[in-house]
Amino acid sequence: MMPITYHVVPHEDGWAYRLDDVFSETFPNHAEALAAARMAAERHERSDEDRFISYEDEDGRWHNEVAAGRDRPETEVEDSAVTATDDPPA
Repeated sequence: MMPITYHVVPHEDGWAYRLDDVFSETFPNHAEALAAARMAAERHERSDEDRFISYEDEDGRWHNEVAAGRDRPETEVEDSAVTATDDPPA
């Protein structure tokens, strides 16, 4: 199985992390977005109890599932040299 990748990217006059086509909240600088992406990736891998999850897909439909706490994917955070700065995006 390929790892799940969180991408740190410029977003809405700040920075965010993205998983597939879903963006996190916007952070005021790159460092905060990178730290949040690393925490999200770590939580994603952590074995835990089974959890009920609810999410909205790209068509606006909501889905309800049970995520098995013992079946956790490998994750990584990708941060390209282009985004590796605390300067606000242009």
